[in-house]
Amino acid sequence: MDATATPFAGDRPVAHRLSGAALMGFASPGLCIGAISVAVSVYLTHYYAAHFGLGLSAVGLAFMALRFADMLVDPLLGLAMDRTRTSLGRYRVWLAASLVVLVPGILMLFDPPGRVDAVWLVGWLAVYYLGLSMVVLSHAAWASVIAAAYHERSRVFGAIQMLSIIGGALVLVIPTLHDGLLASVGLAKTAISAVGLMGVFIVAVAAAGVALAVLSAPEQLLTGVAAPAFGLRDYVQMLFRPDMGRLVAAEFCLTLGPGWMSALYLFFMRDVMGFALAPASLLLLVYFVSGVAGAATMSAVARRFGKHRTLMVVSVLYALGLMSLLVMPRGLFAGMFAQMAYVGFFAGSFPLLTRAMVADVGDAVRLDLGSPRNGLLYSMVTTSQKFGVALSIGVSFTLLGWVGYHAGETAVNTPDAVNGLRLVFVIVPIVFALLGTLCFVGYALDARRHDQIRSALEARESAP
Repeated sequence: MDATATPFAGDRPVAHRLSGAALMGFASPGLCIGAISVAVSVYLTHYYAAHFGLGLSAVGLAFMALRFADMLVDPLLGLAMDRTRTSLGRYRVWLAASLVVLVPGILMLFDPPGRVDAVWLVGWLAVYYLGLSMVVLSHAAWASVIAAAYHERSRVFGAIQMLSIIGGALVLVIPTLHDGLLASVGLAKTAISAVGLMGVFIVAVAAAGVALAVLSAPEQLLTGVAAPAFGLRDYVQMLFRPDMGRLVAAEFCLTLGPGWMSALYLFFMRDVMGFALAPASLLLLVYFVSGVAGAATMSAVARRFGKHRTLMVVSVLYALGLMSLLVMPRGLFAGMFAQMAYVGFFAGSFPLLTRAMVADVGDAVRLDLGSPRNGLLYSMVTTSQKFGVALSIGVSFTLLGWVGYHAGETAVNTPDAVNGLRLVFVIVPIVFALLGTLCFVGYALDARRHDQIRSALEARESAP
């Protein structure tokens, strides 16, 4: 029986596997999410700091401040989603509505119509972050109720993560294609920037991805089911659950490391490794292509050994790979190629494993409290993620200023400043990857415990 035709009974997850085509359709917003992640963290911060001359500190503080403000929005969105009751479902309508907010934010940030300043950046970042929160939260929460089984969630979130990585990889080819595309249609390079072209691409995949998800996957909610009343106490209660508290802490650690490196990547490649934009983008493409293979591999490994054990091993191997950057010779393209392939393979599995584990916690919460908290739970991990990203941009850019590094496109940095950039780039991600591993020492919600939870839920919900 095709799961795409199976309605939900209230909030109960479907027991059937999504077909391959339905799964890819549902996972397709991952293309947009991955493309946004790379374009904003790697290119947009650099674009406003270097091209528009707003400066490292101003850009870093703007992104950090908006991320902190956005963290307050996520719990409210999560609560609103959990309380939504429509004949089309609860999360589907939020995913569709996200385009109304996200699309204008992307277009204005990536292709400003004129001169920009810090006020412009902050205003449109606020719009963009709200739209992004709506997409990420609604899609993740919806995914958590599409798959009921412990290992099936690794499959669903693995598909989302693989498409996310592919979306990020596609963004990376845009700077290389940019000049050739404009030349082929007889336009000057100033007609649209490479970053502007990224914005057009993101809008296109966002619209297509949301449409495919809305049409591909099941989510029907009985309108007669009462919406539970939540409040701040529910948020605090979830945070102090041992399983959820560990996931929130791990999400922060495993986001801060890669996010930190993304924010500094182009500076590191240019001044430490001696690579221009084209080879730097190619190496980042290697990272993401390797991540596709890593996500697929670790999704399968997690189904064999369990999600939290797999994540612990992956985090340690990722940290070991980063250590090579402390001694990597300048200009060694082959060495950087191998290093980016290695760390990309492991980093690609971080989000899929943590998101799948949150879905397991959602079942435990539903068993304990009698009603779902999926939107709220995912708002907690996205809030933690945003906290990590906010610090990664704001603090890393500030540290670069402290070590004497200058970010201007024509700036000349001293050897000490360049060495400071190398240390800032590498050491912090290593530390936080290892801290992420420690978050799961003693973690108890494994496959066996989840089977017990599912059995108890099914027995209770099938009772007359």
